[in-house]
Amino acid sequence: MTLGARFLERALNKVGRGRRTVPVRCPRCGHVMASVGVKYKTLRSILGPARFGRSLFVCQRCATQRFPADEALGVEHTVFTPGAQRMMAKAASRSTFAQAAEDLALYANLRLTSKTIERCAQSIGREIEAWMKSQDTALLRQAYARQHPCETAGGVEVMYIEYDGTGVPIRRPELDGRKGKQADGSARTREVKLGCIFTQTAFDEEGQPIRDPNSTTYVGAIESSDAFGKRLFAEALRRGLHSDTKVVLITDGAQYNRSIAQLHFPNATHIIDLYHAFQHVHELATLLVPEKLRERIEAKWKDLLDHGDIEQLIQAATQYLPRTANRRKQGLTKINYFRSNAESMRYDAFRAKGFFIGSGVIEAGCKTVIGARLKASGMFWSEKGANAIIALRSCVCSRRFEQFWEDRANKTH
Repeated sequence: MTLGARFLERALNKVGRGRRTVPVRCPRCGHVMASVGVKYKTLRSILGPARFGRSLFVCQRCATQRFPADEALGVEHTVFTPGAQRMMAKAASRSTFAQAAEDLALYANLRLTSKTIERCAQSIGREIEAWMKSQDTALLRQAYARQHPCETAGGVEVMYIEYDGTGVPIRRPELDGRKGKQADGSARTREVKLGCIFTQTAFDEEGQPIRDPNSTTYVGAIESSDAFGKRLFAEALRRGLHSDTKVVLITDGAQYNRSIAQLHFPNATHIIDLYHAFQHVHELATLLVPEKLRERIEAKWKDLLDHGDIEQLIQAATQYLPRTANRRKQGLTKINYFRSNAESMRYDAFRAKGFFIGSGVIEAGCKTVIGARLKASGMFWSEKGANAIIALRSCVCSRRFEQFWEDRANKTH
């Protein structure tokens, strides 16, 4: 045993045993519990193994058992100290469980199996999800009661909200009966909905908006659009959303994105990402314009779109509609996309107001927050496991990891 582990063992045993000034009550029936002796377990720490002796309390009425010292130290149902758990979770949030095992053996002399790290990381991820959900619930309750939960952060000019979806590979038994994009109509993935919020207070020398450093936070999960909308709204409230906050939403224009915007952010400026809008112009030109004219016409239509002149774009495209047949119906559907989203495509006006017009932040987030950790070759997740790691990953990438451990420690004391 190392010298550090000896000191840790002495400190642990002071917490684990001794008289208590406050009665220990049964969590099930409320009856006062009695100490029946000391039980030992060996805790694994970053200093080495430490033998932990703690009093066992038993309820004489219903036989429920309780170790108050385990609860105080946050080591219920585990043999790892909070410091070791923290290190395991952080390592697993950054790389595969196998790589995390190698890193911990090298950096902390913690020799663990990848499965042990997986169980710990997912357990902490579920704790983080519960921690965030409890905060979300309080914020939403205040918002729905028309109370302002917090003041807008000083100096914030614009709050940007972006959200998108990305597929994560899921184990086949959990996909049975689900429709997907495979040739046979089956699914191989589930969609993770990811949102990000950042602020902007300044411009560069050319007048282009600059994202505030370290202002981006993330939320996400495999869940319904209704649940995700509430999650995103709660995060905006946590970040300081106020009745007079200038909010800009940037999305790809999908229907569920519009529904979330209308329900939770009705007063926001909604911008459809310029790149996605360009994609729709390309599809429209490919459908309607003869190949020999397509490149030149598509460039003109993109120029009209880039300036936000949607009426001229619609008029120009309508001239290429065939008079009959299925291609005309398809063309009208694509043209109506621009007509129904016209106010979200006034790019010249948005630039004049100093707004970002691209969704690059959330697209990068889908790659770095989700893809880099959950979409490596050969990975297949359960929905429960994926959501735990998504919660852990979002917390780390949002710089909230230390706050979680601080709140966890305060809760146990």
